[in-house]
Amino acid sequence: MKEYIEIYNKNREKIETIIENSVEGLGKISNEAHNFYKKLFIAFPSLEIIYIVDATTKIQTSANIYSQYNDDTERHKSRSYLINKLQIKENNFAFTNPYQSSTTGTLCITVSKKEGNEIIFMDFVLEKLLERIGLIEKHVYFSKIIKAFYFIAGFFMMLLSMSAIIYGAYDFISNITQNSLNIDAIFKPVIATTLGLAIFDLAKTVLEQEVFFKSYSKDSRIEIKILTKFLITILIALSIETLMVVFKIAIENYDKMVNALYLMGGISFIIVSLALLIFLTKTTKTLEV
Repeated sequence: MKEYIEIYNKNREKIETIIENSVEGLGKISNEAHNFYKKLFIAFPSLEIIYIVDATTKIQTSANIYSQYNDDTERHKSRSYLINKLQIKENNFAFTNPYQSSTTGTLCITVSKKEGNEIIFMDFVLEKLLERIGLIEKHVYFSKIIKAFYFIAGFFMMLLSMSAIIYGAYDFISNITQNSLNIDAIFKPVIATTLGLAIFDLAKTVLEQEVFFKSYSKDSRIEIKILTKFLITILIALSIETLMVVFKIAIENYDKMVNALYLMGGISFIIVSLALLIFLTKTTKTLEV
């Protein structure tokens, strides 16, 4: 939702001009009441709801009019909280900031037009509006295929993460019941659980960004944040594994301690690289500001 709002704010003047010109081209809106404003719904596929409010009493005088049906439950409801916030321009139009509709749950904007003693409110679905104007691009069938792929992959990774955590718990409980608790029995479940959390976090990010909310902005900071979070979790697991290797070599094969040193050096190199990435990212962000 945040990205849609950012795109809208960057192109607000253009969007408002397009809507105003299109509505004005249809003539007086109130004249379309007899056919339930079908011309408006045809002209604006992103239009979701239309309703009329009396400018004097601030009471809704019409039903909530959708493209396929009408809903009378909101008729006679006070809309003073809306009208008091309106900043009607000289051309009788007013636009709200993007918000989540309490009626439909979608992210939308409300466009108002004053005609005589009536104010016509029109709710537009922001995603469809941006797509219609060409500010975002979606290929319906290809998008469905991609979304289905990410959906399957994301939930499969969640299943794998749960399996890793269950395996860690099972291994730990088995060692306790068999009275064979040792360093391996403690560290292995921790590593399995940490890797499970890393995989789960990655799966959650994939589902959020590509399935339940498609990301359209080309903001590299989002990708870097995801990468950083994932790498930190992996580093924790690798550090625990390194610690376990050091203990095992120190107890059983002291002459192979150099191998543990190589592993520690590799982990240290990754940590330094990640720190450099975070530093450069913050520096770039500061320069952009």
